[in-house]
Amino acid sequence: MTKLITPINVLVLSALLLTAVFIGITESKRRTVKEDLVELSNIQYGLFNVDEWKKIIEKVIEKQVNEFQVTNQNKDDLRKSISGFLNTELTKMEKIYYEENSRDFMGIVRNGVASITNIFGEIKKNVPKITEDIIKFLDDPKNKGAIKEYLIEKVHSYADKTFTKMNYSKHDKIIERNGYTNREEAISGLYSEKEKLRNQTSIYKLILLFFFLTIGALLLSKVKFTALQVLLLSCICLIFLLLGLIVPMIEIDARIVEINISIIGEPVTFTDQVLFYKSKSILEMIYLMFQQNGIDLLLVGALILTFSVLFPVSKLIASIFASFYPKKQSNKVVKFLVFKTGKWSMADVMVVAIFMAYIGFSGIISEQLKQIDQISKNTEILSTNNSSLQLGFFSFTAFAFLGMLLSRKIRQN
Repeated sequence: MTKLITPINVLVLSALLLTAVFIGITESKRRTVKEDLVELSNIQYGLFNVDEWKKIIEKVIEKQVNEFQVTNQNKDDLRKSISGFLNTELTKMEKIYYEENSRDFMGIVRNGVASITNIFGEIKKNVPKITEDIIKFLDDPKNKGAIKEYLIEKVHSYADKTFTKMNYSKHDKIIERNGYTNREEAISGLYSEKEKLRNQTSIYKLILLFFFLTIGALLLSKVKFTALQVLLLSCICLIFLLLGLIVPMIEIDARIVEINISIIGEPVTFTDQVLFYKSKSILEMIYLMFQQNGIDLLLVGALILTFSVLFPVSKLIASIFASFYPKKQSNKVVKFLVFKTGKWSMADVMVVAIFMAYIGFSGIISEQLKQIDQISKNTEILSTNNSSLQLGFFSFTAFAFLGMLLSRKIRQN
């Protein structure tokens, strides 16, 4: 059995190294595809996009105008509404006219003339005729096109004056880079590609699990290891560690699956609106924290660097040193790193996982979800949290367990 351990270790190390290379390539592609997909699905291009609302309102206006018909049933109501509106507006106009002309002598004269001739009264007498002319105008199919154009033009004019113009530079680059012609086609294609890469990642997880169980079984056996075998096992642990540091550990993904809104009786639906997305590896998080000016973030970054990079690497080096030089196992530094730190082996995993989850959900609460409060209570919203642990978390956890077992085996040797 002892003779087989070295070939097994070499075989596992070679296969694991090759798998790690494939994982790195696949994860790089998957992250690029996912980030492109998230960008195109961002709520700023959907629910919060004025251009999308222009298209929606155009369709609503076109449908409402096309379906509008003057019938015997609605003609009386329409007549009352139009005549009431005209009379109200004429009364307002008359009041304003007399108020504005009461400030000087010539104005008073004009008011007198208007009062004697009863010009506003004469106009009001024509309200029924004007009302019938408006109804005939609305009922004429030839005029519907002009009405639609007028209303749509007013909507565009109001939107352009009220809202900031949308920047599509990043959006268009993603579509062009991936060889698609429009946003819908790009989202569909990228989603299919993302699923393929996700399936590949699932296979890699199973392969890593197999290697983890194989090495774990060897470390739990009663067979004594040579210094070379400990070196090979340490290299295997190092690959798990590197994967845990480079590959994303956790993915924060919050989105609105579906939101239904009613506009003038017309249903409007938005689907798959991304509110917040964040996916970073441990090394990326450390780098970002060191780029900030805050002392608190620098301190947290230093702690994560210590627990997740320096401490594990030092432990592996000390384990190899202790195996090649058994007499040095009594050295205080070696003894501490190899034999006295087992209970701290999972601290880095907990620190990084909790911290990354905290900054992710904190971002959701502070930056995105507050916008939902502005939506009407009558709106139907179905949101979801697609956050998940990634391959980096499992690789790092595997390293932590194998590191503890390796320290235990060195002590037994």
